[in-house]
Amino acid sequence: MFNINDIKNGITFLYEDNIYQVLEFLHVKPGKGAAFVKAKIKNLRTGAIVEKTFNTSIKLEKAMIEKKNMQFLYANGDTYNFMNMETYEQVELSKAQLGDDALFLKENSEVSISFYKGEMLGVVLPDKVAMVVTKTEPAVKGNTTNNATKEATLETGLTVRVPLFIDEGESIIVSTSDGKYVSRA
Repeated sequence: MFNINDIKNGITFLYEDNIYQVLEFLHVKPGKGAAFVKAKIKNLRTGAIVEKTFNTSIKLEKAMIEKKNMQFLYANGDTYNFMNMETYEQVELSKAQLGDDALFLKENSEVSISFYKGEMLGVVLPDKVAMVVTKTEPAVKGNTTNNATKEATLETGLTVRVPLFIDEGESIIVSTSDGKYVSRA
């Protein structure tokens, strides 16, 4: 148990039969009335992000999340297969469990999978991943306005905006937090 005043970004806790992770928080002390904590939290089971207001007298139970290093082996339809790097045990996650994270998975890439008391919660991706551009339009000569970009499709099916100088077959670095182009690989 911990007091809501001791809240920190990244902390995981149980609340209303769900597991949440704190993304942002703010201690609010209005001129009148009691202080409270406003928090942006992510439901680790559903991936939904909500804002909640907590009274400062509330105590929450910490949720101990275990992370295991896994290797993404392959996708078979809507089923994604991973292998534990230590025990070689294989687990499956559905496309629904992965959500948009599936677009950042390449065969043989390493990820962490988070568990709570044996329940698989989802994938923890690296901050950035390298991917190959499979389809993009060639740059048009003279189209050099400030920060000109074009659409590119990557090897996993993810679509991102890239600078005009990026061509098909090139490797680029993409941020997994917002799905945006970072640089050439």
